[in-house]
Amino acid sequence: MSTTITPPSSTAAPTGNLEISVSRAELLRELTAAQSVVERKTTIPILSNFLFEADEDRLTITATDLDQSIRTSCPAKVKKPGACTIPARKLYDYIKLLPEGEISIKLMDNHWVQIRAGRSNTKMVGMARANFPQVPEFPTAGAVKLSAPILRGMIAKTIFSISNEESRYTLNGALLVLKAESMAMVATDGHRLAHIERLGENLSGITGEKKTLIPRKALSELSSLLANTSAQTEEEDYVEFSDDETTLFFRIGGRVLTSRKLTGQFPNYEAVLPRDNNKFVIVRADDLMGALQRVAQFADERSGAIKLRLEQNELRVSSSSTDAGESEDVIETPYNYDPIIVGFNSQYLIDFLKAIGNSGEVRLEFKDAQSAGQMRPEDANEDQKYRYILMPMRI
Repeated sequence: MSTTITPPSSTAAPTGNLEISVSRAELLRELTAAQSVVERKTTIPILSNFLFEADEDRLTITATDLDQSIRTSCPAKVKKPGACTIPARKLYDYIKLLPEGEISIKLMDNHWVQIRAGRSNTKMVGMARANFPQVPEFPTAGAVKLSAPILRGMIAKTIFSISNEESRYTLNGALLVLKAESMAMVATDGHRLAHIERLGENLSGITGEKKTLIPRKALSELSSLLANTSAQTEEEDYVEFSDDETTLFFRIGGRVLTSRKLTGQFPNYEAVLPRDNNKFVIVRADDLMGALQRVAQFADERSGAIKLRLEQNELRVSSSSTDAGESEDVIETPYNYDPIIVGFNSQYLIDFLKAIGNSGEVRLEFKDAQSAGQMRPEDANEDQKYRYILMPMRI
């Protein structure tokens, strides 16, 4: 990570520096936001620590695992400005157990940190602030404002399709595609592809098309931050997004998340989007979910394979395995095309239904038993297009 943090006051905080008092509720809120980035099992001990920096009337908290970092802050009464590092997990667990009220934090000799709250007095073994890695600063220009609720919804509808195979590193993230009037996100693991596009946006500063590959870990962290940020100000309705050669930056209110960029070329997903799936059926999402969950109990454990059989005005969902037995559910629904039988991984279908909230109706579109199926919500939302492409299984 390229850019440096300049510690407030001086580069090496003198011994006995940093003395603050801070509200337990506000400190805990920011520690909760930052602690998920901290490495649990690391060979670099300093990465298990939070960096605390106090200046003027704020405490800034930084956590990093070298791939990503988060920086957040809260109000504090700063008696002496300075910096220290504190074991993150131990501090977080301890602060959770303290009663509400003021907490005083003071840097002692040999990087020990004293924490006092009411009748509790604890000293924790810290490490030298100088050992904490440099974390990049949010770029001063070129940020794009993205709607926080829309971005969060897009992550929820694509993140489950990201590949878990580390060898396929260009599939270990989702592709964010920004244009002046739209934003889209797409993810694939080679067996399925989730694509969502939001039209009618007004993204100032975007000319042409900006494509960015965001790692799964960063999307997961971003989703948590967006879920836990109650938009008390207009700024928190938006995520400010920026990047440089190596790093992605997301600013949500007073918090900044950075992530190392994924390198490599995301596959040409537009080439695999089905063009001529001319057989379709529309079913209630909860009917399909119920049938899938029941039938999947009897699918082969390794493959999870189930059959969808479409024939005159009905959809049959079935599975069988030598170990568990067999099961079939029938959903009555209008269908007037040639009969078709297609095999799919049941979990992949269930993932899609969970992503749309298992409500309303879904449209299942097919060409034949060997071609990719396409699923999408059957709703009248013209501004948002969501589709899920699924490769069939041989059964």
